[in-house]
Amino acid sequence: MLGGGAWGLALAHSFAKGSDGRNEVYVLSRRKLDLSVNLSISSSLEDKDISTKNISTGNLFQIDKEEFLKKLDSKSLCVISIASAFMREYLEKMHFPKDLKVLCVSKGIEQGSGALMSDILELYFEKDNICYLAGPTFAKEVLQGLPCAVSINSHNKTLAKRYADCLPDFIKPYIKHDIIGAEIAGAYKNVIAIAGGISDGLRLGSNAKASLLARGLVEMARFGKALGGKNETFLGLAGSGDLFLTSSSTMSRNYRVGLALAKGDKLDSILKDLGEVAEGVYSTKSICEIAAKHNLHVPIATEVNHILEGRDVLSSLKNLLKRG
Repeated sequence: MLGGGAWGLALAHSFAKGSDGRNEVYVLSRRKLDLSVNLSISSSLEDKDISTKNISTGNLFQIDKEEFLKKLDSKSLCVISIASAFMREYLEKMHFPKDLKVLCVSKGIEQGSGALMSDILELYFEKDNICYLAGPTFAKEVLQGLPCAVSINSHNKTLAKRYADCLPDFIKPYIKHDIIGAEIAGAYKNVIAIAGGISDGLRLGSNAKASLLARGLVEMARFGKALGGKNETFLGLAGSGDLFLTSSSTMSRNYRVGLALAKGDKLDSILKDLGEVAEGVYSTKSICEIAAKHNLHVPIATEVNHILEGRDVLSSLKNLLKRG
């Protein structure tokens, strides 16, 4: 496991439970992690009373880069959980072997370049050695062993199945091959989640929220299909599944950003209080830049971007209601 954030560690514990506990899982992180009681996860989530009684750590270890490289062999499978804003910098610094097999669980679009995670990872790893995880998954619930479903997208079906076989029974995997669609869905839903938080923060009601999510799904799919994604992806786990989850729960960092924006809080203060990366804040601008380049209609992303840049939320609401 490359990365020791909340999501990465939740997955590390999950893989440690997979294959009837036969998987040996190693976490490479610059932070010192207490894997025995898992404080690094529970302290970063909203609910500080996470139960860790069912977490087995007998086959879960933290190692440094030198140890990591020594343990690599032809059977090794890696998972990378680095925030999208820092993915390129991380890979440039780490100099991992080109033939490393990698499952990317990061969701987002690089700001400035507009690069998807696949655009970046394929510079450092062989295309057929990369898979991408998508779907509705909160780290807290995965850590608790609650059931969920995910899609694993790859050009290499055999490799995707190897990753799927390593997952525990409570995670149901589906093997897919729409990498672009899954990546765009994973990034775009964070933007709509910010809008969802704003809607709930303004107490606009259930009618407005349902309309927002429905139109957000249409907007996401239109954008994604224009860039090569498949419509079925946006109607599945990676699209509507993750969108509905992320846009309606305070376990979502992006949703919490929206709630705070609705109260009139400044973005810098919100992100400081959050203490974690809210991918939607970075992806919104990138999506708007890509949309402008390809002449795509993205009204919700446009107004979220204006709000992030300082526009009053009520002004953006009026603009959305005026749009055709």
